[in-house]
Amino acid sequence: MGLATSIVMFAIGAVLAFAITVTQSHGVNWNVVGDILMGVGAFGVLVSLLLWGAGPWGGYRRRTTMIDGPTGRVMRRDDIDTYV
Repeated sequence: MGLATSIVMFAIGAVLAFAITVTQSHGVNWNVVGDILMGVGAFGVLVSLLLWGAGPWGGYRRRTTMIDGPTGRVMRRDDIDTYV
């Protein structure tokens, strides 16, 4: 679950928990469903932010520097900064 999905889930949960008044729901308490969605969304946001830069799919920044030497020769240098 990504960051955007977690935020949307939290927002839907907030609407269900605070903005909807149901008189007859036939066994489903929509306020509790909203509370659960808000909790899952908040947990997803925390996990997404903690793991944003970690793991094999991310966690590095690549910088490419082009250097024009005194002889007119262009050299390319790739710097990779890793962080966890």
